[in-house]
Amino acid sequence: MKKLNCLLLTAVTVFAVSCNQKPAEPKQAATTINNALTADEKAGGVMTPEILWKFRRLGTFALSPDGSQVLYTVTDIDVPTEARITNIYKIPSAGGDPVQLTTEGGTSPQWFSEGKEIAYVNKGKLIVMNPDGSGQKTITGLDDFEIFSIAPSSDKIYFTRRVKLDQTANEKHELPKANVRIINDLMYRHWNTWSDYSYSHLFVASFNGSGVTDEKDILEGKKFETPTSPYFEEGEISWSPDGKYIAYTSKKMNGVADAKSTNSDIYLYNLKTSEERNISEGNKGYDKYPVFSPDGSKIAYQSMERDGYEADLDRLFIYDISEGKRHWLTKGWDFDVENIKWQDKETLLFTCSYLGTAQVFRTNLSSGGVDRLTGGIHNMGPVQYQSGVLVSGIASMSMANEICTIDPANGSIKQVTALNKHIYEAVKMGQVEEKHVKTKDRKDLQMWVIYPPDFDASKKYPALLFCKGGPQGPLDQSWSYRWNYQLMAAKGYIVIAPNRRGNSGFGQAWKEQISGDYGGLNIQDYLDATDAMASEPYVDKNRIGAVGASYGGYSVFYLAGMHGGRFSAFISHCGMFDFTSWYGSTEELWFPDKDIEGPYWNTPESYKNSPHLMVDNWDTPILIITGANDFRIPYTQSLEAFQAAQLKGVPSRLLFFEDEYHFVTKPQNAIIWQREFFEWLDQYLK
Repeated sequence: MKKLNCLLLTAVTVFAVSCNQKPAEPKQAATTINNALTADEKAGGVMTPEILWKFRRLGTFALSPDGSQVLYTVTDIDVPTEARITNIYKIPSAGGDPVQLTTEGGTSPQWFSEGKEIAYVNKGKLIVMNPDGSGQKTITGLDDFEIFSIAPSSDKIYFTRRVKLDQTANEKHELPKANVRIINDLMYRHWNTWSDYSYSHLFVASFNGSGVTDEKDILEGKKFETPTSPYFEEGEISWSPDGKYIAYTSKKMNGVADAKSTNSDIYLYNLKTSEERNISEGNKGYDKYPVFSPDGSKIAYQSMERDGYEADLDRLFIYDISEGKRHWLTKGWDFDVENIKWQDKETLLFTCSYLGTAQVFRTNLSSGGVDRLTGGIHNMGPVQYQSGVLVSGIASMSMANEICTIDPANGSIKQVTALNKHIYEAVKMGQVEEKHVKTKDRKDLQMWVIYPPDFDASKKYPALLFCKGGPQGPLDQSWSYRWNYQLMAAKGYIVIAPNRRGNSGFGQAWKEQISGDYGGLNIQDYLDATDAMASEPYVDKNRIGAVGASYGGYSVFYLAGMHGGRFSAFISHCGMFDFTSWYGSTEELWFPDKDIEGPYWNTPESYKNSPHLMVDNWDTPILIITGANDFRIPYTQSLEAFQAAQLKGVPSRLLFFEDEYHFVTKPQNAIIWQREFFEWLDQYLK
């Protein structure tokens, strides 16, 4: 139901990003956390849930204006106390030894004053320091903010802050001890939080390197937000090179309209005159992530055409500021465009999911053609470019996120950071192999197969079909701290991860086919992939399970009613079970309006794909997992499924997290999640 790039997904998984209020600051540990493996963990030599939480986690990074240095953040987590600490490091882009710049915490580092200074956030304060970490001082006049960015001219700053504009029931009735909500419109809750009666507003102010003055709310009094919920991404706002303009993203609608529409727009704001123009006016889908050209004459951005379709083709658009005209630069390119960066005033770089990986591509204003710059079995992105130096994130199913450089001339890659070398030296990863099979309707189906460490083809292994969420979005070389393929393989399972209908990276038609056909071709793709692997001599066809979350959880519920004996165990996390009750309780209504053809009272044909209609066929053990704060697929869907399984006499277990949402993010919760996950599978597949 959402697509996230690899680094954002990591951030969401680690920090449980709030939707309608500023996230609570995580418990900060002492200055250091011990990530060393125990003697037993080293002796075991394979991934475990406990080792997974010892990984150092890469956050954001920033390339210096001269391209010589990269700032980046690393988060360490202490499982016993659930404390975390995030600190800032610096490393030469050419490679070398990292230098730790902060010891008491620091996030969101950025260069300013032409690379002579660094600004960052710690404990809700804006701090500046020298490039070597010395001279740290707190900026005065700036409190209660969320994201920030200093203008290229270094004399201005923008930041976001939540502004309360709605009245609470307590205030209306002057009864401060009451605990009640008066709700008059939709979007009163989103993803994992209830509305806190405030809106994320964009402020601009003067900045002199020591203090912030003359702040101005450019959305004053308006009940709209920038950046947009639920992710509030920094990339939705940007400065012009001369610091005279800001481009920001907003969806200027409320209530039912907000719940049913994806029509966000990009606004160009003039700091001197306070005038703004909607540069994407008339386009009805998502318009996001504005990026100014180096000379400030143009803005590149991502654009979807259709309203209400969050998985529409993500296109690269160019807006000419002086002419007031825009055009689709990558017309004819059938893959999604993400992470746009200007290489020069004519050339642009971007990433996209491409045939089971994510690569860096290049285009230019003259031709509009697209060339692939990088290759390999990994995910690239996001990218940054400064002074001839191109850096990127890099990850795979066998490696957590790191930073690398890319040669702009030939696309060669050099890894710069090695955050978890101590783990990779002690833990053996399983082989990742790309396979292709023919589907029942004779289409080519690409899939990734992950084998256990020390795989022996002369033996037989149990297998797991991984059912991806989304339903749109990529199944590529991403690294996960929960649905970790290497952890599943380390437990002795062969993991089958097919790029079924609906997944991105194989053209828009392949991605779009799934809408309105939930129980159709994509489910057949799962069966075809399972049957192909079950025929391999090293797979025990009598010991295959199916697991998945969100749409993957739906897929598991659906397979449970029609799998024909292929599977011996199921695990469904936060899956849709009954389309009627789900439509009546979810919040982003544009999604079911497109993908299951709207509300139940219109009797859509898609509702025949609701898993609850096939419960009479359930006969296979199933573990069901959910979180109380999941408002995308409310936990009642899982309760309904568990109750049905219990009443049918099907071996079943419910794992209910009272303080989690669509994701499990807290360390000890996550370890219980993993332990229960494998305990269930081992019971029925081993």
